[in-house]
Amino acid sequence: MPMPTSATGAPIVRTVQVIAHRGASALRPEHTLAAYAQAIADGADFIEPDLVMSRDGVLLARHENEIGSTTDVADHPEFAARRTSRQVDGETVSGWFSEDFTLAELKTLRARERLPQWRSTQYDGQFEIATLEEIIELAASASAGRARPLGIIPEIKHGSYFAGLGLAMEDRVLATLAEHAWTRTASVVIQSFEVGNLRYLRRRLGDRHPNIRLLQLLGDPHEQPWDRRAAGDTLYYARMTTPPGLRDIAGYADAIGPHVRAILPLDATGRFAAPTPLVRDAHAAGLEVHTYTFRPENHFLPPSLWQGDDPATFNEAGSITEIRTALDAGIDAFFTDAPAIGRKAVDERGGC
Repeated sequence: MPMPTSATGAPIVRTVQVIAHRGASALRPEHTLAAYAQAIADGADFIEPDLVMSRDGVLLARHENEIGSTTDVADHPEFAARRTSRQVDGETVSGWFSEDFTLAELKTLRARERLPQWRSTQYDGQFEIATLEEIIELAASASAGRARPLGIIPEIKHGSYFAGLGLAMEDRVLATLAEHAWTRTASVVIQSFEVGNLRYLRRRLGDRHPNIRLLQLLGDPHEQPWDRRAAGDTLYYARMTTPPGLRDIAGYADAIGPHVRAILPLDATGRFAAPTPLVRDAHAAGLEVHTYTFRPENHFLPPSLWQGDDPATFNEAGSITEIRTALDAGIDAFFTDAPAIGRKAVDERGGC
């Protein structure tokens, strides 16, 4: 497969990168050391921890700061009184929140499958909440002697929200990366759906840390980055995907992270329509395109790719077809819940 190229014909990447979305989260509870270890064994190029904060300022790997849906906290009577409701990025959320617990308290909890209607719960109750430090240590150890380079791609979740609590993550992330020999040289990409924190990180990093790059995640076109919305700005993700918007992003970030449907829309029959110009336009602006998220269950696949009629069916062939269609559109990297499938989709095409 030809390498993706910019409008001038220069390649954007040498090889397409397989990103383990929250680890091998189709096989193990997401954001656990077991999920990351499985992802590394399955050939991921990057592992992705979403980051939230504990009350005592420790960076944790959780998809959201509300931990009731991914841990057994509800089974702990000693924490029952901590159930509450919060405004998080403009939405009312009820449950238990990471910022109300110390690390020691969080370590008494055990992870649960976030999508039990589609995935096995056989590993519920077996694994602790992982810290960013522990994930870095795992990756560093696994990298030793590994033929394929391994990187880490942390996402700062709810950056403005945590900053408002006095638990800003940006400097803590940089300090943690600097404290570990592995992350001083390994490939690191820091992501956010917000804009201000990426601009701040670009200023902090300058050109002194060439191994650390920045990725601007993109939500639905009708949505706004929360920090821009909170500031009364009129910036929407729709504008950020236009050629002028992409050129603006290129002033502070190295890549964009759009949803796969922003690249591969579906027609009325559930089949792939022609790709949008987003990859071409991003490459013309000098930005890589890291697409999210490929999941192997029927429920998450285009209807035309389903195997049978059970939404929970693990459909490897359908997922490979979807990934390869995105590869044909010229993406530079992709997030997948099943990195073994992602690795197969890339390698059996000759490595892209």
